[in-house]
Amino acid sequence: MPEKNLTFDVDAVLAHVTEKTRIVFVANPNNPTGSYIPAVELARLRAGLREDILLVIDCAYAEFVTRNDYDMGFDLVDAGENTVVTRTFSKIYALAALRIGWAYCPASVADVLNRLRGPFNLSTAAQAAGKAAVEDAAHVAAARDHNSVWLPWLSDRLSDCGLTVYPSAANFVLVRFPDDDTHNSAAAMTFFESKGIIPRETGGYGLPDCLRVTIGREDEMRAFADAAKEFMAG
Repeated sequence: MPEKNLTFDVDAVLAHVTEKTRIVFVANPNNPTGSYIPAVELARLRAGLREDILLVIDCAYAEFVTRNDYDMGFDLVDAGENTVVTRTFSKIYALAALRIGWAYCPASVADVLNRLRGPFNLSTAAQAAGKAAVEDAAHVAAARDHNSVWLPWLSDRLSDCGLTVYPSAANFVLVRFPDDDTHNSAAAMTFFESKGIIPRETGGYGLPDCLRVTIGREDEMRAFADAAKEFMAG
């Protein structure tokens, strides 16, 4: 279902559930918008679905969220046999190349996943790295604190340039560029690449006028803000 104001629309999804529906999937926070639905809406979604429909909640960016009304949905998993929360080490733990993920789910769902997965789906090195990452709470706290400072900082700088920056609860911002040949997203992408900066194009998500910018180091954020200011002034 199309989003409403770039946010998952619970009512629209529930209205389009049919007898054929078996799984409802929600990324919370979402990529590439950075939007999320609060805990009360997530619970309302689950309550509005039939018992035989599996609700899958992708919480890849959960560690970055600092909103008081956000919840991953573990209580929904505990409450029945029809909800799954998926997680990853690819984001705040920075272990994307190791392809480590996990799910909090009912035993019946875990049984199916274990029968479907490959026999050697995680290497020993990946498991060791995942264990070390979970134990390194200081790294997670530092990454979250860094994001809490530089995400609003970059959003403000880009807004000052005349760009539209959508609110984000994750570790990136979605930026909309003007609809003209000089300053559109395609021209911006070419300009940024000439500076050695590579944002994420979002045309594949139905957002051709936007780019997604991940929050990086302080020097990277300052460099991007300066480049955006130069681009919009040209």
